[in-house]
Amino acid sequence: MVDGRFAIIDPAAGISGDMLLGALVAAGAPVEWLRGLPARLGSPEVTVSVTPVDRCGLRATKVDVILPGGEQEQPSNPVVHAHAHDERDEGGAHHSHEHPPHSPGAHRHITHLIAAVECAPLSAWVRERAVRAFRLLGQAEGRVHGLPAEQVALHEVGAVDALIDIVGAIEGFEQLGINRIYNRPIGVGDGWVRAAHGIIPVPAPATAILLEGLEVGPNGPVTGEAVTPTGAVLLRVLSEGAPPARWRGVVAGAWGAGGRNPSTYANALRLIVAEPVAEAGEVVLLSTNLDDMSPEYLDPLREALVAAGALDVQVWSTQMKKGRTGFRVEAVAPAPLVDRVTDAFFRHSTTAGVRRQPAERVTLPRREVQVEAADGTRVRVKVLEAPDGPRMKPEYDDVAALSLRTGQPAHEVARDLRERALRLVSPEGATGLRTSNKES
Repeated sequence: MVDGRFAIIDPAAGISGDMLLGALVAAGAPVEWLRGLPARLGSPEVTVSVTPVDRCGLRATKVDVILPGGEQEQPSNPVVHAHAHDERDEGGAHHSHEHPPHSPGAHRHITHLIAAVECAPLSAWVRERAVRAFRLLGQAEGRVHGLPAEQVALHEVGAVDALIDIVGAIEGFEQLGINRIYNRPIGVGDGWVRAAHGIIPVPAPATAILLEGLEVGPNGPVTGEAVTPTGAVLLRVLSEGAPPARWRGVVAGAWGAGGRNPSTYANALRLIVAEPVAEAGEVVLLSTNLDDMSPEYLDPLREALVAAGALDVQVWSTQMKKGRTGFRVEAVAPAPLVDRVTDAFFRHSTTAGVRRQPAERVTLPRREVQVEAADGTRVRVKVLEAPDGPRMKPEYDDVAALSLRTGQPAHEVARDLRERALRLVSPEGATGLRTSNKES
């Protein structure tokens, strides 16, 4: 996984599994990976179509799961009153899995879909979330139809579509190297849709159950079903909730298209790949004095504090009472992580108390680039945007590893990497090259 980066799902126009798949491909998930997914899930005869489309002037990516003979899950149809603009010819909002549990035709039980996930070559991170998604889906459909979750069955087409959508959407984030996912408020749509037993209100019953506990936002212009059970359950198993208050977009907007293409709004899901913004914000300064702990254990303490979320850790010698020599340990932590860092102090040191003082932290805007070193390897370099021009700071671990491989002194390796990085971000060359000090 890529450190620091995270994703924000923006379901202002709703969400379905195929919309999220399209957004993931638009954000950089490989198309060939997605096309190869059905075979890995035991359905080699199923194909996946990936097509660029237009949604109200936005370039979006449309993903369709197609069974042999061209059969695929059909979108639901909104019920439009006679006085309203009729959009039925434009297709339903998204794919829906609101099926009666025993209607005619081939079916797959939820337990069969879980078994397919458990047998597939997937990472533990993907498998755990996919299994949980199908269990939640079964419980929701079971509540609607009055059945135990294990007896819930989906039409064959809808079952295969759900299997590809759920596993693909979860594994798609793994393909992007992202395991921290948030979401903005959900637009669920408005009005009524046609289901197998008649007309039902939006959101459909199983979808409403799966949306319990999630933040719902304004519906905007969406008429009809905007959120499917698959889309809702993916938010349940993937998202940590509202995104951080401050972030910077890396991929400002990757759009996944829904099946409907109304002329009045863009029926597409936006996926944002972002990174934290730490240029300014509230922090807490935590400190303690130690006089009964061996100095050799200070470095493990420092590592534990950083792992708990500390932005910076400093240690220096100090004079304690009764003439004893001690150490002052000071950590800067974001406000939401103060308790975790405090706990790390108590767990990994001999301290009996920690001082906590609120403070404001202001730093230079920063980003990370990868530079090709002299031996052809890729090295990370932090770029700080200073008032007098960019400052470069190669990652210490990368510099040390490169120095060990090449035999070149570390300070010369760092200087060469700074020059290469400056040429990358400032084509006019390395004039006025500045190095950066460690942030505090």
